[in-house]
Amino acid sequence: MRQEQVAHIDELMRAASGLPVPSCGTRDSVIMKSWQRCVSEHRLDPVVLREPLILPSTQLREHQDAMDEFTHTARFGVETLYRDVAGLGYVLLLTDAKGITVDFIGDPTFDATLMRAGLYLGADWKEPSAGTCAVGTCIATGEALVVHQTDHFDATHIPLTCTAAPVFDPSGALAAVLDISALRSPQPKESQLLALQLVKSVAHKIETANLLNRFRGEFILRLAPSPEFADVDPPYVLAVDSSGCIAGFNSKARALLRRELEARPPADAVRPLVGRRLSEFIEIAIDDLPRLGPASPVAQRMVRLAGTGTPMFAHCQLPARISTRSVAAAPPSLPAPLAGLHGGDAAMATVTARAARLVNTQMNLIVCGETGTGKEFLAKAIHAAGARSARPFVAVNCAALPETLIEGELFGYEAGAFTGAVARGRKGLVLEADGGTLFLDEIGDMPLTLQTRLLRVLAEREVTPLGRTRPVPVNIRVIAATHRDLLAEVNAGRFREDLYFRLSGAVLTLPPLRRRADFEWLVERLLEERGKAAKTRFSLSPDARDLLRAYRWPGNIRELMNTLDFACALAAEGTIQWEDLPERLREADSPHEAGAAALSPAFPSGEGEIAQDRLLAALRARSWNISAVARDLGVDRTTIHRRMRRYGIARRV
Repeated sequence: MRQEQVAHIDELMRAASGLPVPSCGTRDSVIMKSWQRCVSEHRLDPVVLREPLILPSTQLREHQDAMDEFTHTARFGVETLYRDVAGLGYVLLLTDAKGITVDFIGDPTFDATLMRAGLYLGADWKEPSAGTCAVGTCIATGEALVVHQTDHFDATHIPLTCTAAPVFDPSGALAAVLDISALRSPQPKESQLLALQLVKSVAHKIETANLLNRFRGEFILRLAPSPEFADVDPPYVLAVDSSGCIAGFNSKARALLRRELEARPPADAVRPLVGRRLSEFIEIAIDDLPRLGPASPVAQRMVRLAGTGTPMFAHCQLPARISTRSVAAAPPSLPAPLAGLHGGDAAMATVTARAARLVNTQMNLIVCGETGTGKEFLAKAIHAAGARSARPFVAVNCAALPETLIEGELFGYEAGAFTGAVARGRKGLVLEADGGTLFLDEIGDMPLTLQTRLLRVLAEREVTPLGRTRPVPVNIRVIAATHRDLLAEVNAGRFREDLYFRLSGAVLTLPPLRRRADFEWLVERLLEERGKAAKTRFSLSPDARDLLRAYRWPGNIRELMNTLDFACALAAEGTIQWEDLPERLREADSPHEAGAAALSPAFPSGEGEIAQDRLLAALRARSWNISAVARDLGVDRTTIHRRMRRYGIARRV
């Protein structure tokens, strides 16, 4: 053992025993706290000189596979940093959140020396294994730092100087650690300050690149405190989904949002940032984001933080699904009833934009879509947005009325027109809608005989109630809805062709819920409505939210509404858990045809049975807490759900 190692161990022993240490005044407090953790929490013996722990290739491959997408994104930044520091004798390490080196760049002529020092692929640098070191202490504190020479706990490492910075994922969880280390360096720790700034800068770039890669289909909002840098290199970057909720951020944006919460009640401040509305933090609505594109002068892209009023200059990148042309072509002012039908979904935006141009025309409309997609909601919105809004909106479910009664219900009848008729007669739904809108739901189920009478009403704009000889003029607009293919019904002889063309002044088709990009917005809106009625605030646990996202929703919005009604009734303290959702959803969280074939392995290929056993063991150890298992295995919750579906592992309650 060399003399400097003996002196270092003596210093550690004195520090662990609570005796005065001459160098304590010059050691950073973060180093002293790490030493204390190494002794009191990790039970490391300062006298023991530990050989670096290098994982075998099979275990290393597991860590690399879990980090594959992230490493691919980070690679350019890693290589750029290495080119900047290689001439100064540094090697570069990228570790996962557990401290395992998953990527490494160094001079290959020194491989053997670097491996002996632990500066190599597969090295385990977490604090409980290696003691105080840049990677392990960075993981423990979440802060960038330099661990220089005798700052290291293990005397084996005191020749090294190591500088590390954390890289966080878009939700704010630690994703990786970027480290540059050298076998030799000048004595003063200040010699590494430039290295620290370089590593922090590249870690920030990797973090932002990962955010952009993960959220290519969302709005990307960049903020800068000065207009000069708004379009150059804005430090604060957020992903915003189509419902106006925050989907992710880089760490600088996360810190900015957290500062905005400092003046708010503690209960509000501890709520997760992901999923909260952007308008809570920035005075802007989702519909205003397109105007923040680079085509607008930077002076017109000033926004204010909602809490402090601090001005920021914005640069917004539109989602791939929303082109600049489509935004420019949108009507300048969508009527409120129509605007409230979606949260930015492109298909719904097209439907509502077309509907907005038709609200005050006299033409009849057909609304198509699967059962439960909201056809009646659209019809009511068209009625409410137009000049007929003050007159009645009368809805008729053509599939629900008995064939023997539908004619009297629709067209009315005079007193005594038939046996069983009410004494005063009945006005009929067509006349009830006079001046307003008649909504004929499931028009494809109307009997052919009634189709003939409806055709006459539409052609002549008059109705003749049963038992009456003279027709009554009527001023109605008809909106029909169906889940059937009416043209196919026409070809099959089950629907009158002339009635189809009388009804189809315009045809609007609603997308199924599984294809809507504003699903999160819709869920939050429905929860908000139910919260107001129950005078409470409902929210979703991560597992419940994942399950809602994964389900295919054959019953569409109607099924979603029923599901949330059920879940809100069961939710304890307003938080909807996985167990609060209906059984049919939880049973669907097992293998099904959708997506199973497209799954990419989150564990090593060729080791399916081992990976399955490992996943089962992790789930049982964590009492089926998906979030905890995801953290243990270093993957996203969605990866765990996909892997469970692939292996046919059913969720336990």
